[in-house]
Amino acid sequence: MSVNQELAGFLWSVADLLRGDYKQSEYGKVILPFTVLRRFDSVMEPTREAVRKRAASYPGSAPPPNMLKVAAKLPFYNLSTQDFRTIGADPANVRKNLVDYINGFSQEVTEIIERYDFFNQIERLDASGLLYQVVQKFADPKLDLSPSRVSNHDMGYLFEELIRRFSELSNETAGEHFTPREVIELMVELLIAPDDEALTGEGKVIDILDPACGTGGMLAAAEEHIRRLNPYARVNLSGQELNAESYAICKSDLLMKGYDEKNSSIAFGNSFSVDGHDGRTFRYMLANPPFGVDWKRVQKVVTDEHKDKGHAGRFGAGLPRINDGSFLFLQHMMAKMRPVTSDVDDDGLKGSRIAVVFNGSPLFTGAAGSGESEIRRWILENDYLEAIVALPDQLFYNTGISTYFWIVTNNKAPANRGKVVLLDARDQWTKMRKSLGEKRKQISETQREHIKKVYRDALDIAADPDHPDHAKVKVFRNEDFGYQRITIDRPLRQRFELTEETLAAISELSAVQKYDLRDELLTGLRTLLGLSETKRETFRKKLYDGYIQSDVTFPPNIVDKTILTAVAVSDPEGEVQTVKGKPIHDPDLRDAENVPLTENIDKYFAREVFPHVPDAWIADFKDPKTKEVGRTKIGYEIPFTRHFYTYTPPRPLAEIDAELKELESQIQALLSEVIQ
Repeated sequence: MSVNQELAGFLWSVADLLRGDYKQSEYGKVILPFTVLRRFDSVMEPTREAVRKRAASYPGSAPPPNMLKVAAKLPFYNLSTQDFRTIGADPANVRKNLVDYINGFSQEVTEIIERYDFFNQIERLDASGLLYQVVQKFADPKLDLSPSRVSNHDMGYLFEELIRRFSELSNETAGEHFTPREVIELMVELLIAPDDEALTGEGKVIDILDPACGTGGMLAAAEEHIRRLNPYARVNLSGQELNAESYAICKSDLLMKGYDEKNSSIAFGNSFSVDGHDGRTFRYMLANPPFGVDWKRVQKVVTDEHKDKGHAGRFGAGLPRINDGSFLFLQHMMAKMRPVTSDVDDDGLKGSRIAVVFNGSPLFTGAAGSGESEIRRWILENDYLEAIVALPDQLFYNTGISTYFWIVTNNKAPANRGKVVLLDARDQWTKMRKSLGEKRKQISETQREHIKKVYRDALDIAADPDHPDHAKVKVFRNEDFGYQRITIDRPLRQRFELTEETLAAISELSAVQKYDLRDELLTGLRTLLGLSETKRETFRKKLYDGYIQSDVTFPPNIVDKTILTAVAVSDPEGEVQTVKGKPIHDPDLRDAENVPLTENIDKYFAREVFPHVPDAWIADFKDPKTKEVGRTKIGYEIPFTRHFYTYTPPRPLAEIDAELKELESQIQALLSEVIQ
């Protein structure tokens, strides 16, 4: 058993104490903050006495925080005389001593503890008679969370394992908290791979942002990758998180790694409504925003920014549908890209690079003119999209859906400009020995290296039909994903007949109900039951003649039009209906075609439509924004699976028949055993 599994199991045993007084979904409210406190306690152990002595020797009443941080050799400290050993050794004063211990922390830690609403949990545990038992569990010497035994890297795994278990109990949605570590590793490698050489050397300052940072796993992986390339680089980590517990874990993890306010900035709150990094730009950005989560709670703020600021704000390209905010996250990140021209000439790290995890929806959801389509259009027409990588399904803990990496940059390599790489890595997985929730697959280190190599050489592989990975890589021009949406109309053809059904329908029409001579009108119409004509004017004339013969007052125009509409029946052989000499379109026959962006719509129509429906035409439409009349709507979609679809012929009928007979034989054999 690994250290992480052993520790997670030990910490999870605290749930046995809470059962009954706490719901399963509430276990994390106790276990997570206690784990964080215990980790802080272990990290401070080597310098605890040095901090106390330095504080005692200070002549004033309040020692300067920076002086105590120097003594602690950490960006935080604790001045309390308590620790987990002393708190657990005094049952009568356990609540008082625990509160005293927490209040002894510097402001950096107390702000984290407040996010857990931990003082309320202390009161609740004390009232239930559980506080001392829980403290004893965490004070147990077997729970060794010292950095010498549990590295920061492993501590991140431990928190993720605990949160995974809590999220399963709470039925959290996929991606709500964190991403599997091997997925993060691959994401970081693809994000940073083109810069491996440029990252080396002295004086490198790297700013990284994750606007949905969860427990900070992506930020930690990005930092570790850069440190391996250049131990001397200064790495500044920034993030934002909406979930209070995840935020607190991320913040505490960075503190324990030695990050302070100078080189880390983790904001709390919704990235859309309160931008925690307003006005800042970053070299690298990465995120796994929650899949399919609506943004209704912040709709007004986002919509106002879109309308009032346009492209001067974050959401100028467009707004996606309310039930999926994925593209809002991407636009939020893209608004923080560094201008390419702002860097010094010898930096080698110009502009910004973004990696984000999406499900399949952002690839194609939304027709031409929709918010999603307009966002894709803006990204592609500005040449921001470098690549999309399809991942295996069943990689995530709470969902088995397929996912994709989008790699976005405002400074493509010259060979990539005007192009988009699609890489199909859906077959790069190994089966896990034991499933974790919905996660049944993982990407091995060897497979990650393979994907990284294919990504790096994508243009060459796509151009070489003999390469073994040629079928897994396709390169397209940006405009290949664009299309012109044209509406195809056909004339409305009708015949006219008066039947019992149409007469009943006419009698219920609002215009007829309000007509003063309604009864006389219906009586006159009844004398014409069975009347059927292929031409509108012929039917109208016979209708009027019937009115006169029945001595029925001539109906006003509104009733006249209502009746003619009610008796009209669509008929492919019927008369073409017109207004002012122009044919009326049949709404039931209206269709649409997506014409490649690079093709003339009239030539496409003549080749693909006219030979099949020679009476059709391309309809005009009025743009609701500009009020201009046109014949096309521009749309963009990325039909990833269509480009990699491989036809698999059905199995021969003889093979299926033989299999069915074999199954029948097995069933008969089982039934005979039951009968005996």
